[in-house]
Amino acid sequence: MTISRRDALKGLAAVPALMEAGGSSLQAGDQPRLQAEDAVLKALAEIVLPADADRTAALASFVSWHEHYRENADTDHGYGVTRVRTTGPAPAGNYPAQLAALDSAARSMGAPSFARAPIDQRRAIVEAALAGAKIERLPARPTGGHVASDLMGHFFNSSPANDLCYRAAINRDACRGLAGSDVPPAGGKYGDGE
Repeated sequence: MTISRRDALKGLAAVPALMEAGGSSLQAGDQPRLQAEDAVLKALAEIVLPADADRTAALASFVSWHEHYRENADTDHGYGVTRVRTTGPAPAGNYPAQLAALDSAARSMGAPSFARAPIDQRRAIVEAALAGAKIERLPARPTGGHVASDLMGHFFNSSPANDLCYRAAINRDACRGLAGSDVPPAGGKYGDGE
C-alpha cells in the first residue's frame, strides 16, 4: 500500500482535532510523573543503591528515562528476529501504588512514613515487597514489576555503575575513539588485578 504525500498531510492535519475530541489514548495526566525529589523515592534509593553512588544523579536518570518513555513506539528487532516489536504500557503506571504500599508498610510498623523509618526497617520493607512481587532478577530496563527492582536494574546497567564497580572512568556508553585507547581509564588501575 502506497500513501501519497497529500494523504499523509491530510491525516496529520486531523490529529489535533482528534486529540481535542478525546480520540488519543495519550491524554495529559494519564501517565504518572515521577519526581526525583519525592521523599519515598529518595528513601528507596538509600536502600537499593550503593552508598558510593551518586544517588541524586541516579534518580534523575531514572526519572528522565520514564519521562522519555513512549508507549507503542517501534523498537529495533533482536538479532535473528525479523519482527519489529512495540513498547508496552509505561512501567511508571505501577509505581504510585507500589510507593504508597511502601509508605503504608512503614506506618503499620509504627514509623511516621517510609522516608522517616529507620534504615533497617526500610530494608526489611523493600525485601518483603520484592519477595511479594516475585522479583528474582534485575531487569535490564524498567518493567513495572516493582519500583525498587526497576531502580536497581536501571542503575546497575548504567555507565556510572560500571565506573563505580571498576573505580575508573571507563565511560562505557561514550566512545573515546582510538586516540589514547592504549591508556587505562583515569581514576584507578584497570586490568592489573586490583
